[in-house]
Amino acid sequence: MADSTRRALLMAAIPAFSAIVLSRGSQAAEAFPKMTVHRDPACGCCGGWVEHVKSAGLSITEIEAANLAPLKTRLGVPVELSSCHTAEIGGYVIEGHVPADAIKRLLTEKPQAKGLAVGGMPTGSPGMEVEGSPPDTYDIVLFSADGQRVFARYRGAQAI
Repeated sequence: MADSTRRALLMAAIPAFSAIVLSRGSQAAEAFPKMTVHRDPACGCCGGWVEHVKSAGLSITEIEAANLAPLKTRLGVPVELSSCHTAEIGGYVIEGHVPADAIKRLLTEKPQAKGLAVGGMPTGSPGMEVEGSPPDTYDIVLFSADGQRVFARYRGAQAI
């Protein structure tokens, strides 16, 4: 085979090889650890939040329990940030109605922290949608043993 033919074949193969490598890299970047969600089986908004997170591509195992207070204490969830469900993913705690894209950002950036929380149950947050009601603006708080800071601000399920 002539050098020019070999060179032409090699040059033609480079874009295809690059596309394969890049697609594998992007698939790996989107692979997140499995999330364990602890929730009260009677809570409808918890189910709505679980569906939101699943539809965003996160894999979930659900554990139903009526009393989550001991778990929240063990995981270090600040009382003022407590909500109706608690999740664990990638070594972090997710408390309350945290949007899936904020969870993905947490897992990508990997800050030194215990986790993220949306205290209370803001109207319009994932799982708390109320038809005919405008969504609340709320903070997603990054918390650690050293304190708390705003990680993101949302209106409904949209970052602002």
